[in-house]
Amino acid sequence: MQTDCSSPSQPNEFDFKRIERALTKRRRYRYVTPILLKTANGYRIQSPCCSRNIDPDGGVVDVALLLFDERSRNWRLLRKDHSVGVWEFDRDFERLSELLDYLNEDVERRFWQ
Repeated sequence: MQTDCSSPSQPNEFDFKRIERALTKRRRYRYVTPILLKTANGYRIQSPCCSRNIDPDGGVVDVALLLFDERSRNWRLLRKDHSVGVWEFDRDFERLSELLDYLNEDVERRFWQ
């Protein structure tokens, strides 16, 4: 059986489930259920804004964008600058597990605000 090498490897069900499981281990906002969405070349994480720092009404806000770069085979992590409504590059990771560990820890509260 021949596979189509031109089709993107992300998003896929295996990594989708890995990310869902990993998000249960996050340090911040453990009392809300994040929303994981598939996007072109990756995944977008949203969450209800219980702190009301971003949305005074407590609505759903973007937390992170995880994109896989097929050429470099690296993962790119982006955070949302809610003041201007744009995604900003945070850093690259060689492995999805490293990205998820970093995102779940979020020491500087750049993602889970």
